[in-house]
Amino acid sequence: MRMIPSVLPFMAVMAAVVVASNFLVQFPVDYAIGSLNLADLLTWGAFTYPVAFLITDLANRRFGPGTARLVVVCGFVIAVALSIWLATPRIAVASGSAFLVAQLLDVSIFDRLRDRTWWLPPLVSTIIGSCLDTVIFFGLAFSDAAGIIGPGDAFATEMAPLLGLFAAEAPRWVSWALGDLAVKLVVGLVMLAPYGVLRSLVGEQAPAAA
Repeated sequence: MRMIPSVLPFMAVMAAVVVASNFLVQFPVDYAIGSLNLADLLTWGAFTYPVAFLITDLANRRFGPGTARLVVVCGFVIAVALSIWLATPRIAVASGSAFLVAQLLDVSIFDRLRDRTWWLPPLVSTIIGSCLDTVIFFGLAFSDAAGIIGPGDAFATEMAPLLGLFAAEAPRWVSWALGDLAVKLVVGLVMLAPYGVLRSLVGEQAPAAA
């Protein structure tokens, strides 16, 4: 119980990041570079969501996997509850499912690699977690196949050039998924810098048990 005040900031930031991402993922990046319209490629949520992996990894480093999972679950509950209000129920369900699965996997991978070179655990866990999160979220949030959990988004399911560049066409959400994943991986790589600084500030407490 004594560690609860120390964990609360992690939970609060986690919830804020996920709620912001759930809201921002509804808005394509409406900006054109020459003939390339980024609205066919990206949503604003891709720029904020990778911070969730940073929070999870720092909590894992500081408190161990058990408490990191608690941070994930508490952040999940708060974020989904608020996201139903800020976004659509379908977005909230998709985000909650993707978040919970990807973040819990991140905790397990990070813990297995925690004794390796400092940058390897967050890098590997973020890459794998981001890939899984993207597949689950975009598949549930926008795919016609997942329409059972709520009405779809006509703009997202509209056919458009793949990645806004190629002659081959696909539902716009497929390009969003690929574009968002690329941004998540780049931002995840950039997040190694603040992780390297913050890990020494938050300290590390070896877990008694996973």
